[in-house]
Amino acid sequence: MNDQNHAADEHGALGDAEYTEFMELAAEEGFDPEEIEGDLAAAGHGPLPVLAVVGRPNVGKSTLVNRIIGRREAVVEDKPGVTRDRVTYEAEWAGRRFKVVDTGGWEQDVLGIDAAVAAQAEFAIEAADAVVFVVDSKVGATDTDEAVVKLLRRAGKPVVLCANKVDGPSGEADAAALWNLGLGEPYPVSSLHGRGTGDLLDAVLEALPEAPQQTFGGGLGGPRRIALIGRPNVGKSSLLNKVAGEERVVVNEMAGTTRDPVDELIELGGVTWKFVDTAGIRRRVHLQEGADYYASLRTAAALEKAEVAVVLIDASESISVQDTRIISMAVDAGRALVIAYNKWDTLDEERRYYLEREIEQDLVQVQWAPRVNVSARTGRHMEKLVPAIETALEGWETRVPTGRLNAFLGEIVAAHPHPIRGGKQPRILFGTQAGVRPPRFVLFASGFLEAGYRRFVERRLREEFGFEGTPIHISVRVREKRGRKK
Repeated sequence: MNDQNHAADEHGALGDAEYTEFMELAAEEGFDPEEIEGDLAAAGHGPLPVLAVVGRPNVGKSTLVNRIIGRREAVVEDKPGVTRDRVTYEAEWAGRRFKVVDTGGWEQDVLGIDAAVAAQAEFAIEAADAVVFVVDSKVGATDTDEAVVKLLRRAGKPVVLCANKVDGPSGEADAAALWNLGLGEPYPVSSLHGRGTGDLLDAVLEALPEAPQQTFGGGLGGPRRIALIGRPNVGKSSLLNKVAGEERVVVNEMAGTTRDPVDELIELGGVTWKFVDTAGIRRRVHLQEGADYYASLRTAAALEKAEVAVVLIDASESISVQDTRIISMAVDAGRALVIAYNKWDTLDEERRYYLEREIEQDLVQVQWAPRVNVSARTGRHMEKLVPAIETALEGWETRVPTGRLNAFLGEIVAAHPHPIRGGKQPRILFGTQAGVRPPRFVLFASGFLEAGYRRFVERRLREEFGFEGTPIHISVRVREKRGRKK
């Protein structure tokens, strides 16, 4: 059994026999074995390692993040305090993928710069596997930098020190002075021009874990983690109190009462669950002030730790852009998903009719998510919440054997071939499920598969194998144009 588990860890979700058979088939079709190894390794990963970029305001964190991810996505402005809508990005270096969390450089004058930056760093570090600490080498280490260093030491996470704004050899001495921070070698970097970023990223890869640690409790007998997320004032705290059967969380009609995620161990149906009550996500992060900005960061961190996201939606109001964005956050994070429509007891027939139309129109991409209609105030249908969560977890952990999957793919290709484009008709040659939590598939094809056809394949996978309550990740490897074995 241990050998089987080891084989599955080494080859994604594949055992030794399946892996050997799969690689032989790939070789026959003319695929490069080394490329396939990379595809299976990437697809087989659970949550990616997380790198937090921290530092005081205006030291060039967002510019560095843009340099790491290879595109201009984080908002950059030559003044401190510029925040942004998205704080997490996916990056790749030397064939390894990881997530980058840009913490921004928000200041709150009332609390003082040291307290604000320390709080910002603390929230980001909480969910990180490693940290890049950015210091302005031209200014040198400030008192605020020293305060962050103390925080980093307490956190015990690996730290890579970035001496930013070293634009040429003359700045090397300024960078060397940062040895005094006691964090090891300072890497001289110009995030604006790209100088030295390669060496920095090499150090980052050494600091990050090779494979992400599975912190989920299911396989180890610990409680399953559930993140309650949603807009402010949709009733997350009320729901948690009702599920717990007692007042454990402050409830107030004023939106935004909850600031920090509150972990609660709650027994339901003889099973202990860990519920995380998160602060509501407001409309746009860069318009938020202080505590609300931090709350959205902590919500993202709670999602990273959770296995299931229960998204609470106020059924008495129209489904908003915020609601759909929050659902997208959960899907992008690869979490099992349950959608709970709160305040159901307040709806009349007309509102219920229009709500159904809104769900059909705005939430068509997550039709696979279990739905429960609840009332956090009265406790209506609360008993349906746990079965929905269990269903989502089951879908999240579903594994399809390679033989059965390829028989299914063969039926699809025969009955519904890809449309002909440019005189050619791409075909799915074979595939495998390389990971679970969430299910990840790698398909090998003779040509590019259009997005519409990929969606069709996903829909058929769900019809055939279930996967209720979980996102599905499908990546496609196209065969290079070269001689094929006959």
